[in-house]
Amino acid sequence: MAVRKDCRHYSTRTTPSGDQLQRCRVDANTPNPFACPEDCLFFEPRSITSAGWERFPDAEDGDRWGEGFSGR
Repeated sequence: MAVRKDCRHYSTRTTPSGDQLQRCRVDANTPNPFACPEDCLFFEPRSITSAGWERFPDAEDGDRWGEGFSGR
């Protein structure tokens, strides 16, 4: 089966070298290639989607939140 990106246990991280790491928080995945099992017992839909979120690179002036963040 393909990866269930809508599962709350699925997460990804990108390393500084640009590699993408995929992870199942309950280790229910097959390792190579990374995939979710058919009819996974641990599948739970995400409570909030990541749609609409943007991540900004660190600003040069040390503002961790990117441009336009007012801090309120």
